[in-house]
Amino acid sequence: MQIRVLYLGMLRDIAGRDQEVVEIADGSRLRDLYAELEQRFPKLRGFRDSLALALNQEYCDAAAELRDNDEIALIPPVSGGASDDDSTAETPLPLISAHARLVGEPIRTAATLAALKRPEDGAVAIFDGIVRNSSRGRRTLYLDYTAYEAMALHKMEQLAQQALANYEVRDVRIVHRLGRLQIGESSVYIAVAAAHRAAAFDACRWLIDTLKKTVPIWKKEYFEDGAVWADGEPFPPEIPLAGSSASK
Repeated sequence: MQIRVLYLGMLRDIAGRDQEVVEIADGSRLRDLYAELEQRFPKLRGFRDSLALALNQEYCDAAAELRDNDEIALIPPVSGGASDDDSTAETPLPLISAHARLVGEPIRTAATLAALKRPEDGAVAIFDGIVRNSSRGRRTLYLDYTAYEAMALHKMEQLAQQALANYEVRDVRIVHRLGRLQIGESSVYIAVAAAHRAAAFDACRWLIDTLKKTVPIWKKEYFEDGAVWADGEPFPPEIPLAGSSASK
């Protein structure tokens, strides 16, 4: 059977491609595919304790059985950078769901806030992530953000739905910018409307903290003397890693 494999973030450099179709025996499991990829690309072994696997845009344990035409994504820690033009999306931006959006142009923060607010709201908590002018002790020139776009939008919408279910908030908006960002531009904008400020603050903090660990978006930082991938945050415990499951 044929499986579509996506190499995301810095893994594209290891594989020398962003995706390919792999032939694998019927009845194979995700761990079998990963073991084959490790044989072809030995450097992948260094990512076993930090890499997550996604099956058809959902994080998945490597014991999962594969089916013909499945899509498998190898996902390094998110916010960890990617090569130029490392987009797997087939649909041009913006990508929009009920509460989330991926955009390729500057985020319209004022318009987003104005559309969210209602007379019954006692508070709107906002997180506005901004590109700063220095990192790692060096002057930053600009950033590039890339994503596994379909899964990123899906996960952002899931986070919004979880916030609505778990916190006493009325509505949520999550907007993330992709592409090249200049100093001072907004990279991610989260707004949470609620009757009371405590719930709005709590939900907003949970949203940005969880987004930074689970949504497949990567950042590359450019300096006068070169470029580096931003350090990705470890996946939360509920997301299985390739090493913990591929070896079973």
